[in-house]
Amino acid sequence: MILVFKHLFRKNYVGLTLWPFIIVKEDTYMQDQVLINHERIHLKQQQELLLVFFYLWYLGEWLFRTVLYLDSYRAYQNISFEREAYANEHRLDYIQKRKPYGFLNYIFR
Repeated sequence: MILVFKHLFRKNYVGLTLWPFIIVKEDTYMQDQVLINHERIHLKQQQELLLVFFYLWYLGEWLFRTVLYLDSYRAYQNISFEREAYANEHRLDYIQKRKPYGFLNYIFR
């Protein structure tokens, strides 16, 4: 289910996935197939890790990478979940072909 919530986002963030919802900044983003595909990849990741473990891993990896890079935005961009989603967001059939725990391939890239 896709929801629009304008006041949740800041800067250049336009989408967010909180199981089972995809939340976007504006109505126009509901039609953005690449953005929605990116967020659907996150839904699959969350499902695989039973939500709680996804959020713990996401936060832990973000904290580790923030210390590593001394830059929170660069840390966000290099989280394995985000790397997988960004690398495959243009492949609209990726969810159907994706192997379980595909984000593991992006931890050390």
